[in-house]
Amino acid sequence: MAGITRGFVGRRRERDDRLPPGQYDARDQWPVLHAEATPRIGTDRWTFTVEGLVEREVTWNWDEIHALPRSRYAGDIHCVTTWSKLGMTFDGVSVDTLLDAAGPLPSATHVIGVSHTGYTTNLPIADVTGGKAWVVWDADGKPLTTEHGGPARLLVPHLYFWKSAKWVSGLRLLDHDEQGFWERNGYHDRGDPWAEQRFQGD
Repeated sequence: MAGITRGFVGRRRERDDRLPPGQYDARDQWPVLHAEATPRIGTDRWTFTVEGLVEREVTWNWDEIHALPRSRYAGDIHCVTTWSKLGMTFDGVSVDTLLDAAGPLPSATHVIGVSHTGYTTNLPIADVTGGKAWVVWDADGKPLTTEHGGPARLLVPHLYFWKSAKWVSGLRLLDHDEQGFWERNGYHDRGDPWAEQRFQGD
């Protein structure tokens, strides 16, 4: 290129193919973002319930959910605010295990993720089954901090991270879609990072 000193423009960094469109790698940072005051929920009073269109409503306390078969997610997470954190590990229990215990009815098409704070988010049942979602309590080998949703949060890593409800208290199965907190406030009903489904109409 005429007129440009060699080395002036620097070396172009290859874009990591794990990053969806419009996302950047947060590297050693994990930003803390939520719409509510951070609650303090002791494991002695934490519970998780699967209810709604199920054969039997089931509730686990902290010790009971830890007695279920463990499952690990190793991969990436993506926030609608454009940061991504690559190569994380989360440990907990698969949502498949929890739903199997409750027995979803054939009419169930969607779930509402519910938090101990009252926060909700909506998800097609297909997005939390088949090894796509977890309830997790460890991140990168350490207990999940309160600021990041501890003692346990929902993890739906193939969707934008607002779908991974912090301080999760359960799933409610429905035969229809029902918007949660951010969806009622203009965010996309599904939130696929690879399709850039950030806002209603995307």
